[in-house]
Amino acid sequence: TAAPGAPPRALLRRAVAAGTVLLRNDGELLPLDPARLRSVAVIGAHAAAVRIQGGGSAEVFPASLVSPLDGIRAALAGTAEVTYSPGLPPSALPRPLDPVRTDGPPTRDPVSGEPGVLVRLLDADGAELHAEHRLSGRIVEPARVAGAETVEIRALIRPRQEGEWTLAVGGWGPLSLAVAGRTLLSGTFPLDSDDPTRVHVAPPYRSVRTALAAGEEVEVVARRGLAPGTGVATILAAAPPLGDAATALASAVAAARDADAAVVVVGTTEESESEGRDRDTLGLPDGQDALIRAVVRANPRTVVILNTGGPVALPWRAEVPALLLAWFPGQEAGDGLADVLFGHAEPGGRLPTTWAAAEEDVPVLRIRPERGRLHYAEGPFIGYRAWLRSGTSPAYWFGHGLGYTGWSYGAMEAPSEVIAGRPFDVRIRLRNTGPRRGREVVQLYAAGPSLTGEPPVRRLVGYAAVVADPGEEVVAVVRVDGRATERWSMERHRWETVPGELLLRGGRSAGDLPLSAVITVSGPPGRSPGAATESALR
Repeated sequence: TAAPGAPPRALLRRAVAAGTVLLRNDGELLPLDPARLRSVAVIGAHAAAVRIQGGGSAEVFPASLVSPLDGIRAALAGTAEVTYSPGLPPSALPRPLDPVRTDGPPTRDPVSGEPGVLVRLLDADGAELHAEHRLSGRIVEPARVAGAETVEIRALIRPRQEGEWTLAVGGWGPLSLAVAGRTLLSGTFPLDSDDPTRVHVAPPYRSVRTALAAGEEVEVVARRGLAPGTGVATILAAAPPLGDAATALASAVAAARDADAAVVVVGTTEESESEGRDRDTLGLPDGQDALIRAVVRANPRTVVILNTGGPVALPWRAEVPALLLAWFPGQEAGDGLADVLFGHAEPGGRLPTTWAAAEEDVPVLRIRPERGRLHYAEGPFIGYRAWLRSGTSPAYWFGHGLGYTGWSYGAMEAPSEVIAGRPFDVRIRLRNTGPRRGREVVQLYAAGPSLTGEPPVRRLVGYAAVVADPGEEVVAVVRVDGRATERWSMERHRWETVPGELLLRGGRSAGDLPLSAVITVSGPPGRSPGAATESALR
């Protein structure tokens, strides 16, 4: 919890560390000690161009962004050399112009000179009806102005690399793209999709390639004619020249081999993972698995950071000593991750999903409707419950997450009998057995009789976080809601009591539960007395 008046950026920085999940820390490689580092190799395109959010309707454009590369450089300034190699690119597709991104060209408004682009709305004769400054070249909702027939995005870009750049305009209908006053693309591209996401948020790109000189500013202008039924989203995007894959991989390996430690940042792309559409694979984009394996072979002191919004396949996980899941960490990504890497903060996240050891192990793979219907046959066995029923061990269980200290679980104290529908407390003793102060998330699961006679379903019924110094013993008090002793009746559309025994299991994740206790749930079958009492209190 932030103190009143705490700076927002400081709060966001702490949130990065609090949400980061330490999946693996073999040999206690993490945290890295800056005093023992002379050089660190930072590798991967996501290190310089981190994904901070998932896109779609909730996407916003920050005024500033700290990349993992920026954060590591700042943390080691004056103490260690930081080298960077992008390695194999996860995608060669253009990205919307954005002055905050470091993988694209620096961009500024040609009128105001501010970072960003100029958006204009033009009438049928090309006269300006409206103009405004925008930070990003992705214009999902331009201003609505009577008489406007064309959206124009204009920007001055300064390429960092010399070579053949890809420039693109996104949209439907009449489109054109000009560079330095020369029209390179012009045509009409009719709407060919009824997917609302493609029409209104992520229209396709029409691209051209052109040679640009490094450091020389050039004006780029994209225009899109507004036609009924084709949406209004308009995008001006760019991608740097493609390098040779073998050369890029060799450069990353050389950087890792010469460093005291390597940090590899990999992740998904806007094409492989975004709001509004399904993913067709759990694999990382092409080349990322090969990059990780090559770097680990070159330097056994390698930390891998995952920049994803959901589970991905990790075929190399046993080869990597340290693995961090950063999710989409927001604008203070780099400083927050540096705090975790160098021990200024403990990774505080726990998995809200179960991660498969192999894609074919996922319990539910058939998700395509047949004749317009999708039958949910799994019943209550979803998520970690499906994994428990299948008997297949995942790579990482729901609730998993390590810290920078060790914990020993002692005894669990629970009432011998509870009334259905009434809350109760369970106390779990544990000790910090490690070398530093740490935080542990104690989790409680329960399994009991069902209304239909199906096998008991183990489910999370409560959790509590505790903090302790080295050697200190603490007690986690887990409050269990009354609903944990009830079941929902599909036939009678109400919560009901199922008297009998409830098995409680306590521990660190859905798959690591060393403590157990059995309690008796009392109350007549049918509507629970606890629920009736709650209704009376209302």
